Amino acid sequence: MKIVLENLTKIFPSRNKKADDEVIAVNNFNFEIPDGKLIGLLGPSGCGKSTTLYMISGLQKPTSGRIYFGDDDVTEVSTENRGIGLVFQNYALYPHLTVKQNILFPLQNLKGEDKMTKEQMLERAYEAARLVQIDTLMERKPSELSGGQQQRVAIARALVKMPRVLLLDEPLSNLDARLRLQTREEIRRIQKETGITTVFVTHDQEEAMSISDMIVVMKTGIVQQIGKPQEVYDSPANLFVAKFLGTPPINVFEGSVKGEKLFIGDSAVMDVPGVADQEVMVGIRPEGFILDENGPLKCKLSNVEVMGRDVSVVSTHANSCNPMVRSIIDADNKVNPESDEVRYSLKKHKTFIFNKETEERIYVEVK
Repeated sequence: MKIVLENLTKIFPSRNKKADDEVIAVNNFNFEIPDGKLIGLLGPSGCGKSTTLYMISGLQKPTSGRIYFGDDDVTEVSTENRGIGLVFQNYALYPHLTVKQNILFPLQNLKGEDKMTKEQMLERAYEAARLVQIDTLMERKPSELSGGQQQRVAIARALVKMPRVLLLDEPLSNLDARLRLQTREEIRRIQKETGITTVFVTHDQEEAMSISDMIVVMKTGIVQQIGKPQEVYDSPANLFVAKFLGTPPINVFEGSVKGEKLFIGDSAVMDVPGVADQEVMVGIRPEGFILDENGPLKCKLSNVEVMGRDVSVVSTHANSCNPMVRSIIDADNKVNPESDEVRYSLKKHKTFIFNKETEERIYVEVK
């Protein structure tokens, strides 16, 4: 089921009747979510990602714009009639019911033509439980389950109605790091097996990039960039996207362009044909540094951290916007930890230039 969001906007009125300080939570969002894909809505707190999810679900009504499931306009359709499965951050399980009863609950409320027999409901419930691998826990109460198991119950309950669309609102944020990794892999497996169009909300960029077919990066209600995770990482549209994606984060420097050369401080680090003279911001991915004793970028060495196959070199530079410059180089390259400085040349495809005022990407001509 493809989902089309057309000029979707959500404005929350001011709580102070005397003040005109409306909050634009989502601003003119246009996007077509392809059928059968998993889409990650990604951004910091307050960026509008959960509000977008709630408008898709019908829990919140758009101020303007339309929502389509396939060719059906569902903007005014109630939540229960949209054919969605929704998993909340806190799971929202009924504590007095068993796992089986929690999963059965949505089916027991079906009426009319959709009403099912007890045998049909049980068959569907166990099918959903097997899919998320909790079919041996059906007689337990939520309090007897781990956080990851509770999350699986919530997903099974959302899937049991065979929804057209599955919506997940920060479903992993309450889990510890190892369980979060395991559960996100399970979500991806389940989504692929069912082929249900899925929208996944998270503030964790690693989470979104690891399981999404496409990501939507948002900031203050405005879509910053949409694309495949690796493509967005490799070609950020602006400084916000570049800084938001990547672990370790991108290194940002104050720089300038003079005579089609990019300068960081007094050092010309790269040719930038076609770029006019101006003050710029320079983003360099940690893997974008090449250890080079004659390299143009000179940094003051602080520490060398050996991480097995890679080495993390921590240094400082007067023009760096980050407290530390962190570069990741192959362990075959030896760095003398007793040295006062380290020098680099740069990988062009890992170095990005941004307008200092607008923070929009300045693209360099390839010759």
